[in-house]
Amino acid sequence: MGEETRIEMKVEGLVLDPATSMPIIILKDMEDQWTLPIWVGIFEANAIALEMEKIQTPRPMTHDLIKNIFNGFEATVNHICVNDLRDNTFYALISVNVNGEEKIIDSRPSDAIAISLRVNAKILVEKKVLEEAKSFDFAGEAELGNDDQWKKWLDEVKPDDFGKDDQ
Repeated sequence: MGEETRIEMKVEGLVLDPATSMPIIILKDMEDQWTLPIWVGIFEANAIALEMEKIQTPRPMTHDLIKNIFNGFEATVNHICVNDLRDNTFYALISVNVNGEEKIIDSRPSDAIAISLRVNAKILVEKKVLEEAKSFDFAGEAELGNDDQWKKWLDEVKPDDFGKDDQ
């Protein structure tokens, strides 16, 4: 897929789903027109939160190790791309430049995002994923009521709503 089918996004923050207490990565595009929530596990959310808060750990965590491996092999991450949504599961790819050749690595979006934050790589999302996510079977949608209430919640949610892990 070409660049024209992708939208650059940024991590707006991490929040907790009010219905399930599962962490959600909130991606927003640069013009603030698209919002994409991606439910993740607590460990993945923690890895992203550590980097967003620039918290150093005594030893490299998994995503720091991956960054170190890329650096050790003089590979650079071109971008990551959330490229598909199948059966309520998001998929992502990591584009890596190795000796002038692009390599594409399959990834979970949470891992791809955690790596992109560490190496300052662009986060891209296929437009088709954003369109498909509009009808995504969101957890907790029934508790939040109609789609307008859900959209309002996503628009108003703040990174501070996520809270910090005391570990």
